[in-house]
Amino acid sequence: MEREGGYARGRATRQVVLEEALRLFGEVGYRGASLRELAARCGLSHPGLLHHFPSKEALLLAVLEERDAADGARAGIVGAHGVAHLRALLQIARSNATTPGLVELHAVLSAEAGGPDHPAHDFFVRRYARLRQELTTALREAADDGRLRPGVEPADAAVLLVACWDGLQVQWLHDRDAVDMAAGLETALRLVVDLDD
Repeated sequence: MEREGGYARGRATRQVVLEEALRLFGEVGYRGASLRELAARCGLSHPGLLHHFPSKEALLLAVLEERDAADGARAGIVGAHGVAHLRALLQIARSNATTPGLVELHAVLSAEAGGPDHPAHDFFVRRYARLRQELTTALREAADDGRLRPGVEPADAAVLLVACWDGLQVQWLHDRDAVDMAAGLETALRLVVDLDD
């Protein structure tokens, strides 16, 4: 029984660390965040934090995975099909505008991780493959519902939509007054699919 309680406490502590790391990275970025500061915010010693995440890189990967899962759950993307899935992406884009530190973290890391020796390389390879597949599926479902624009190939459109979203985020980081990520993504989506009810 005590062992089960220990595992439950360990999982709870790990979750607290992930949530606090997400906030910290969002506030000061990955490079500006210190594991010692994070440990203090979580009420842990530095070695205590390292027990759950042996390196800053391991913590980063866990945070990125947690953020994607939380965004998807919040937007209702899990189980959404066709146009409903695409509308959920717009909700995520709107939410991203409230966390500039995380948008910057994503933009910087996705570029830095292009090299196979980067600790987040495999994460981004998997993430982009998953995003392209999910978008392709949603666009095919939209086609089945008669909502895809004529001449649009779902797999090709998926690649372009992911590139558009990433590019909008980078432009928004440079000039938040001139670029609206969600509005730009919605415009791109409307070029390939009928989003209206």
